[in-house]
Amino acid sequence: MFEDVPPPSAAEGAAPARGVAASVLDRAVLDTVFRQASVGLHVLDRDLRLVRVTGAVLATRGVAAEDVLGRPATEAYRVFGVEVKEDVLREVLDGGPPMRDVLVRGRPPVEAGGERVYSVSVYPLRPPGAEGADRPPIGLVATVTDVTERIRAQQRLGLLYEARERIGRTLDVERTAGELVEVTVPGFARSVVVALTDAVLRGKPPELRRPGESPLLRCTAVGGSGALGADGPLPEPGAVLLPGLFGERLPDGPELVRKDGEVRLVAPLSVRGQLLGAVAFRPVPGADAYTEDDLALVEGITAHTATCLENALRFTREHIVMTALQSWPLRPEGETRHAVEVAQRHRPGGTGAGSWFDVIPLPGARVALVVGQVERPGLSAVATMGRLRTAVYSLATLDLSPHELLARLHAVTQRLAREQAPAHDADEPAASCTIAVHDPVTGRLELARAGASLCVAVRPDGSLDADLVEEGPLLGGEGPPFACSSHLLPEGSTLCLASSARADGGPSQARVAAALAAPDRGPQAMADDLAALLAPERVLLVARTLRLPVTDIAEWDVPAELSAVAPVRHAAEERVREWALGVDPLTVELIVSELVTNAVRHGAPPVTLRLLRGESTLTLEVRDGAETAPHLRHAKAGDEGGRGLHICSTLADAWGVRYEEEGKTVWAEVALDGASPPGWGGAAPAGQASG
Repeated sequence: MFEDVPPPSAAEGAAPARGVAASVLDRAVLDTVFRQASVGLHVLDRDLRLVRVTGAVLATRGVAAEDVLGRPATEAYRVFGVEVKEDVLREVLDGGPPMRDVLVRGRPPVEAGGERVYSVSVYPLRPPGAEGADRPPIGLVATVTDVTERIRAQQRLGLLYEARERIGRTLDVERTAGELVEVTVPGFARSVVVALTDAVLRGKPPELRRPGESPLLRCTAVGGSGALGADGPLPEPGAVLLPGLFGERLPDGPELVRKDGEVRLVAPLSVRGQLLGAVAFRPVPGADAYTEDDLALVEGITAHTATCLENALRFTREHIVMTALQSWPLRPEGETRHAVEVAQRHRPGGTGAGSWFDVIPLPGARVALVVGQVERPGLSAVATMGRLRTAVYSLATLDLSPHELLARLHAVTQRLAREQAPAHDADEPAASCTIAVHDPVTGRLELARAGASLCVAVRPDGSLDADLVEEGPLLGGEGPPFACSSHLLPEGSTLCLASSARADGGPSQARVAAALAAPDRGPQAMADDLAALLAPERVLLVARTLRLPVTDIAEWDVPAELSAVAPVRHAAEERVREWALGVDPLTVELIVSELVTNAVRHGAPPVTLRLLRGESTLTLEVRDGAETAPHLRHAKAGDEGGRGLHICSTLADAWGVRYEEEGKTVWAEVALDGASPPGWGGAAPAGQASG
């Protein structure tokens, strides 16, 4: 039936089936491809007319062969809803490189409202045989594959990735809702409306959703264009939207809702059964209707948005608590203004870094300046900061030296770490803290530092001292000993303390010197300049040192014999009368008598009595060279002594002991004109009997 033909050479390819002519086989293959293959195969002649096309393409697109065959490519493909650039096809026909996998978009009439995406490859068509390889093309052959679903799947994945990247960048509820609108308009929806519950908008925790219940929703973010059917224009933020835009009931998951002749996609914003709000998408005009794949996409986007909203709510609540905890008042200026002029700054950042500062009045007109910061920011850091600040203030009443105070504060920090360890192993508290104590009588400044901080002093002549004290271990870390130092500063020196300079490097020494080395400027102006150099959540103290006027100080050296008590006692009484203080001179005389007698009997020379006149208190200080301290005890009925400190504690408003490098100072404070001095009183450690 078929004519036998010799087998082709190696150059012509594999031999055809035995007994079948090659030309017949080729025609059969082509006929099968053009009639049955689902992949579009198009043939164009040299005039770029469409001369043959796969039959399946004509059938699926609802196009008759006579409507396209023999027509120019631009005209024929317009029937398929595709615009063809003839110059691109002509370039391939004239010997240019083939086109491979070029994406072309079209909208066939038979699929109204549905855009299709095709992958098109175009190759030159040459005569068969080896001799035809060098001849000009006799036309073009194009393969066309519908890749619409693949492209849409890629677009959905891209939109989901973009949503995860862009939604939730801020910890703000309303901004997060706005980011959802920005991501989905106009690519996925013509307009989007996001509504949140009243509880969420007020910063309260979301409530569990009850079946069949439709909570009150208010428009929070809206974007896009056009009206919403019979609802009129897009709603304004704050408008009540349910029932209405989201239907008579809020669906449990993403759902297609038909309203006013239009199908919208509505989805709730919920986390673990807690409803935060809802979102409605209106389709892009002319685009395909939303499908089940779009519902799955929206479910992923809304789940991520709801999680971001929950995080923003948690941050808002914690930020409110942190702001309340980290809002601390300075001590009344009247208690410290004779020792220092203070300016403080706090640059909030919302992270809860646990930074704090304090200005604490101490006995003897001294003042303690404290700056600290808890490591690892957060709500727990602010809570720890509050406890450490309270501990510092309480430990200051013991009249400890700065490095001893840090040692005890270190023990407090370790105890806090042990208390938190079962639940917060990764967040055990550790803190930096710098304590400076200024004595306005002598001008001496004592410092101790745990961790890193900015700690510099500028003298009135403009010289900068950035090495006041070395950096010590963190509180709660390696522990004592902590670095400490002592300096004698001239009056008018400026001390600058700022929390943790390690993380941000802190301002340069040159800029600090420029801000502080100006004797004619006050601490407030200096603090303004330095605050601009600080990182967020840092605190700053700028203190200018003062000296107590010599007219407010009276001092006597006391010989180490009991006969010297009476003259000193009378001298103190006379000075009180000269000062015309609102205090009973007899009270002063009794306190001086008991304290000086106790120092002479049980202490060691040299013994010194000093009176300090303040606005609200009179301070009496007796210093001796012994390191042992008196203690308050109750004498028996037959005892001749042992009542001295009992008398002092009864007559004075506060009393205590502070230790120095050589010796100790026992002090007592008496309020003037009914004023109440700071509560520094308390029993001193035992170790020496009282007289």
